[in-house]
Amino acid sequence: MLESGLIPLIFLVAVAIVVLSIFFSFVPVMLWISALASGVRIGIITLVAMRLRRVIPSRIVNPLIKARKAGLELDTNQLESHYLAGGNVDRVVDALVAAQRADIPLGFERAAAIDLAGRDVLEAVQMSVNPKVIETPIVAAMAKDGIELRTKAKVTVRANIDRLVGGAGEETIIARVGEGIVSTIGSSDSHKDVLENPDLISKTVLNKGLDAGTAFEILSIDIADVDVGKNIGAQLQTDQAEADKRIAQAKAEERRAMAVAQEQEMKARVQEMKAKVVEAEAQVPLALAEALNNGKLGVMDYYNMQNIAADTQMRQSFGTGGDKPKNTPPDGQE
Repeated sequence: MLESGLIPLIFLVAVAIVVLSIFFSFVPVMLWISALASGVRIGIITLVAMRLRRVIPSRIVNPLIKARKAGLELDTNQLESHYLAGGNVDRVVDALVAAQRADIPLGFERAAAIDLAGRDVLEAVQMSVNPKVIETPIVAAMAKDGIELRTKAKVTVRANIDRLVGGAGEETIIARVGEGIVSTIGSSDSHKDVLENPDLISKTVLNKGLDAGTAFEILSIDIADVDVGKNIGAQLQTDQAEADKRIAQAKAEERRAMAVAQEQEMKARVQEMKAKVVEAEAQVPLALAEALNNGKLGVMDYYNMQNIAADTQMRQSFGTGGDKPKNTPPDGQE
């Protein structure tokens, strides 16, 4: 009988435990007690409504407690709307507290807009108090005398909270400073002028208002290092001379090829003329034979002509040292 009476009691206790577990998991009673202990008046129904709106109550109540302790007048609707928009409520509240301590005018709506824009509003407030130093990469530029200078600069910037939304970032600052360095060195008559006065670069670049349209305010530009690089002017002249040399060689080779072609053409024409001479000389015996047959040339006339040719050959032989001259008639025809 005793055991049968305990079963309903145990069942009721188990049901009560389950109900209380579900209740305390859905209704953040401990969080509500913490808020009341911190002086933040928030209803338990409001916390339950946050659950229904898929809002984690601790993400709203804890930053609200922090803001009230810091003296900031914020309500749950502001924090909850920012949370539902995808913002970081805790970071926004930390930024507002830091801005209040640093006496920087920053409202919740402005801080929420900066946070939703994807920028770290807390870091921006900290940078407004403690400026940040941005170191540029090595920038190579050439002066008018053709000498290359390799420069590195350090830019001290402070966050401009009013331009954080829509303002350009660090990459734009680095690019503009690099452009200013190249422009300043390029307008210098000699690289020695830059080496003697490196502050000329920083003054010229700083006066150009490079922080316009950016989320920062440039406080100073300091030249950290200036090194002498290559003599680019001499290298360019050398390359140009080499190119001119190659062009001249190509033109000379073209003229030589044309001369060789013309020489070969002249040789071909000479051979052609020689062939015509040989062809004409071949007609002489035929003409003599025809003259003998027709009686226009006598035998004695032929022999007299042969004697004259032999005498001429002998004289030519004496004049050339005994060498047999060209076009010598065959033996037996003298």
